[in-house]
Amino acid sequence: MGIYLLSEHTASGTPAVIEITGIDGSYNEYQFQLVNIHAQTDDTHLQFQVETDAADYDQPMTTTYHQTYNSESGGVPVFAYSTGNDQATVGDTNGVFQNIAKEMGNDNDASASGIFTLYNPASTVYVKHFMSTTNCYQSGSATMQAFVNGYINVAAAITKIKFMMSSGNIAAGTIYMYGVG
Repeated sequence: MGIYLLSEHTASGTPAVIEITGIDGSYNEYQFQLVNIHAQTDDTHLQFQVETDAADYDQPMTTTYHQTYNSESGGVPVFAYSTGNDQATVGDTNGVFQNIAKEMGNDNDASASGIFTLYNPASTVYVKHFMSTTNCYQSGSATMQAFVNGYINVAAAITKIKFMMSSGNIAAGTIYMYGVG
């Protein structure tokens, strides 16, 4: 068993999104390492969505979002379930991008880093589980760690993933895609 670097995607300047293709049945687990993702716009969210062979990134998900944070100025650190950041497959969630780091700052030293893992994306039988852990410099001068997990509720193979900001562009940062197997 090992972890194999498959591709590197670097944002420089102001790309709106980082779209990664090449997800197939070669591995049962794909890991995306997000390194120093810098937002162009203040107080925005880093998000993702996946797709099969279509181009519209509209797969239904059931998700949950928990976070911890602590301000630079001190105070009591908080661990909380973050309502309003979850999705439920029931209803109209198709096309909704899932937050994996929220309220990111855009100061020169602000960024988000973390690991996003997608399990068994080539299955045409089962839902596709995922887990994400990120840490960001929040726009309110705090550290915020997000724990997001869930499943993509489709029986088709996932072939690509898109990372983007809820507002503005990804101004800098790198995402590495690894195959685990």
